[in-house]
Amino acid sequence: MTVRTVLAPNPGPYTGPGTNTYVVVDDGEAVIIDPGPTIPEHELAIVDALGDDRPVAVVVTHTHPDHAPLANPLATRLGVPALGHAPGPEFRPDLRLADGDVVRFGGRELVAVHTPGHTADHLCFLLGDRLFTGDHIMEGSTVVIDDAAAYLRSLERVRDLGVEILEPGHGRRMVDAGRVVDEYLAHRRLRERQLLDAVARGARSIGELVEEVYPDVPPSLRPAATHQVGVQLRKLADEGLVVLGDEPLGPDTSVRPR
Repeated sequence: MTVRTVLAPNPGPYTGPGTNTYVVVDDGEAVIIDPGPTIPEHELAIVDALGDDRPVAVVVTHTHPDHAPLANPLATRLGVPALGHAPGPEFRPDLRLADGDVVRFGGRELVAVHTPGHTADHLCFLLGDRLFTGDHIMEGSTVVIDDAAAYLRSLERVRDLGVEILEPGHGRRMVDAGRVVDEYLAHRRLRERQLLDAVARGARSIGELVEEVYPDVPPSLRPAATHQVGVQLRKLADEGLVVLGDEPLGPDTSVRPR
């Protein structure tokens, strides 16, 4: 089996060096994971990476615009199905994958693992001792999430898979997967503790919490930090640890100790 990485030319604050598209080949058959945005030269690079190997499917981890929009056009070009957990902007799966569904190619099985948290529709893909993680885990960075409780549960599930290698949607391959996941879990728990401590000291809005917990965040990432704090506070409020204001989540949203 070989794993060929084709880096999409879409670097940025949220994508790092760009989106990793994976062409995974076994016994002359290939699966393409996360073809990325609709950039013509990237599509040509993926086709070139296929070489003489026969594609059987294009699969996506989730429907964010840096991962999924090229899936349908590329699948049509190659005459194979586009697979994913759910439809989204610029993506319509020909077949929807649920947790535990299998995509077979060559002598291998690519197993869908539902890992909500970054998005509700997020899948990782298990292949032997490695996991293609999309945006669930990224090299060199934490992850912006939509549901903190679900994300922690998904991290714990990945830890329990016992894989050795992580192939992320952004950044380089990571080995010693158990250590990486434990570091992610520890980081999330530390952030929760920092938020609770800041509220106890008198911070009374999401904006004040961003200032205290993310003091060095660059302006380009401040909206992400604000979103992140709001999502984590929603979890803490659900657990009865803080009281969150009724206004839409944003810098002015109020918070106080329970």
